[in-house]
Amino acid sequence: MSTILIGLGLVGIVAAIIAGMVRDKKRGASACGGDCAGCGGCSACRERP
Repeated sequence: MSTILIGLGLVGIVAAIIAGMVRDKKRGASACGGDCAGCGGCSACRERP
């Protein structure tokens, strides 16, 4: 019984995280601040020749 409760708790936490990410996406919030100089994935921001 405790395994089921813990599993349901984890599913709820994951669902809340995903819902928050979807909500942020709809509001236009993003992890990218537009400053490619400090970005670890800056090659993805720049145009490729």
